[in-house]
Amino acid sequence: MSNITENHPTVTRYIQFNQQYDVQLLKKELAIAMTLDWKDHFNTKDYDGSWQSISLQSASGKEDDILSNYGVEGYKETALLKKLPYIKSILDWWQCPKESIRLLALHPGAEIKPHRDRGCNYVNGACRIHIPIQTNEQVEFIACDDQLVLKEGSCWYIDFDQTHAIKNNGEIVRVHLVIDALRNSWTDEVFIAHGYDMSAEQKEQQMDRESTLKVIEELERLNTPTSKQLIQDLKKTI
Repeated sequence: MSNITENHPTVTRYIQFNQQYDVQLLKKELAIAMTLDWKDHFNTKDYDGSWQSISLQSASGKEDDILSNYGVEGYKETALLKKLPYIKSILDWWQCPKESIRLLALHPGAEIKPHRDRGCNYVNGACRIHIPIQTNEQVEFIACDDQLVLKEGSCWYIDFDQTHAIKNNGEIVRVHLVIDALRNSWTDEVFIAHGYDMSAEQKEQQMDRESTLKVIEELERLNTPTSKQLIQDLKKTI
């Protein structure tokens, strides 16, 4: 399953991969993680209720370091990941650089408000993978104007640069394994095999470049200190 973005009408916005992971093994290892302390999510303005996380890989190697900043070098596995061999085998299958890897828990009644994670999509080199470990039929997951049903053990890429919102209307906590990976030639092959259109992406990038050049042309006509600074900034993007 795949679809296209609202901002880039020809670019794939989400993919359900062919993998179906062993739910019993996932939940067995989740039970180990649930015995530890989880931290409240740092984006407090983006949710109501209880949304918590624990790290399997972080910049510091600590389980309570739940930041998901891209571009930090030297991410380290946490002690918890060493206790989760099945999840480790899933991570090893993804043959690409991996940054933050977390378990995220959305508790009953909690809601993640509509928002965008700027730059968190494949076009920008980010590959955020979601694997639901525990969920329920009352979870509402809206992404890119579609309601998605992410079943336990399934595996998804979603363009989180698009507007998304989640609400857990059920009675059990919803827990996902979330992998923040970086795009490479191996992921390109996987994405193409699941319907990702590289030619459409290239067309969109060319259109963006042409639009930027037109803006620069208009700014040059103004010939003001502000327009000159804007021109310099825009030229860095092409």
